[in-house]
Amino acid sequence: MSVPGRAAVWMTLTAVCLPLSAHAQDSGRLLGTSGVTQFEGAGGGGLVPWALIAGYGTNDAIGADAHYTVDALPDFTLQSAGASIGFYDRLELSYAHVWFGTGATGGKLGLGDGYQFQMDVVGAKVRLLGDAVYDQDSWLPQIALGTQFKASANAAVVHAIGATSADGEDFYLSATKLFLAQSLLLDATVRATKANQFGLLGFGGNRDNGYSAEFEGSAAVLVRRDLAFGAEVRTKPDNLRFAREGNAYDVFTTWFVGKALSVTLAFTSLGPIANQGNQNGFYLSLAGGF
Repeated sequence: MSVPGRAAVWMTLTAVCLPLSAHAQDSGRLLGTSGVTQFEGAGGGGLVPWALIAGYGTNDAIGADAHYTVDALPDFTLQSAGASIGFYDRLELSYAHVWFGTGATGGKLGLGDGYQFQMDVVGAKVRLLGDAVYDQDSWLPQIALGTQFKASANAAVVHAIGATSADGEDFYLSATKLFLAQSLLLDATVRATKANQFGLLGFGGNRDNGYSAEFEGSAAVLVRRDLAFGAEVRTKPDNLRFAREGNAYDVFTTWFVGKALSVTLAFTSLGPIANQGNQNGFYLSLAGGF
């Protein structure tokens, strides 16, 4: 996606958000039930989208949020900024721009010091059935179907390392269950994807070019009304002969300062990247909205 394309997405999101009436912005859902913002833009955890719809809007209101995320790794830096809108607790639309800085490692890889991979992610999610908050007398989770279209800005490089395409689309099905009495949230997500390193290194490859079904899961405990601890896992395909790819994990804590702001700190392990060994680092994400 070109820079004008990114500007068009931001303008569209702004045009939708600005004219909302006070009624439309009721922010009526419980604190924390919007989740935080996944680095690819979807409502959920840091790594994993949940079936929850972004923002705090109820079924007769619109909610929205924006985020900035940075993950400092030994050899790289991952950053993400974006926004999402939740329509009537049913439909979510999102956009994120992701930067992956190589720093001095870029020189070792022959790309030049400070080389950046960049990716745009446009997402949509629809709640199919269930209600995570109100279905407390049922074992049925909230279930949502989502998609993320991803476009790399580094087509020449990702093709050179063996990726089949610089653009691709993920499809996922998420099931999220909130146990209010136990202050516990559980999520399981299955993703169909061809993405290499989340799509930053393109899609498909010279090892495997087909869609694979990957598992993603989250567990979080609310230890205080405004403070949560949790962990996530995300499996990834291994499509490129250039470099083996491992799974991703995190352990996080989120402070819900209020419905307008949340702060997430995490220890992350993204596995080996570009033959540089395991990338374990620290993650900070700020999200604000209504």
